Amino acid sequence: MYQPGFEPRRGTCGFCSDGITEVLIVAKIIASSVRKGNVLEIDGKLCVVMKAENIHPGKGTPVTHLDMRRIADGVKITERYRTTEQVERAYLDEKIYNYLYEDDTGFTFMEPETFDQITLPKDLVGEQAVYLQENMPCTIMLHEGVPVSIELPQRATFEIVEADPVVKGQTASSSYKPAILSNGQRVMVPPHISAGTRVVVMIEDGSYVERAKD
Repeated sequence: MYQPGFEPRRGTCGFCSDGITEVLIVAKIIASSVRKGNVLEIDGKLCVVMKAENIHPGKGTPVTHLDMRRIADGVKITERYRTTEQVERAYLDEKIYNYLYEDDTGFTFMEPETFDQITLPKDLVGEQAVYLQENMPCTIMLHEGVPVSIELPQRATFEIVEADPVVKGQTASSSYKPAILSNGQRVMVPPHISAGTRVVVMIEDGSYVERAKD
């Protein structure tokens, strides 16, 4: 849960509905390890990371660029850190929910044990929504019972619905070619991958990982 070498600390954050002060765990992590959906404590305020990008210029110091939204008031903020600089990640209440469906109100998920349902607004799920699949288990982070962030699995399997035909003589080491996934997203795949093939992709950047084994 925490990176080796860093000591977590306890902090307090507001009050729960029952009047008991909510206790959260805050641990120092390096900026380059921050991912979309993480919650950081910035100047005593909790902020959800909407976008995280590590920038490695040809010259100069590598930096991590973070676009965030403060939980308390929804204000968007931007911060830059050296990739090795330490930031404070807050670990909120996390629960696993399975994705059900999308409608005009947002994306609805169900807690598999209690069958309780929760709907997340579309802007909270963001661009990764195109990778949601029915019954996909997702980690939803809650603050005082309100969903503030969601993490999808690292990988998902999709069918290739469109791809250039295999060219005789091409090998796996040849240049990758464009293809279309069943969710409409473009992906670069090895030349031997054809339409109808199921492939595994990384949700974070949509990149091809391997041919599905199922």
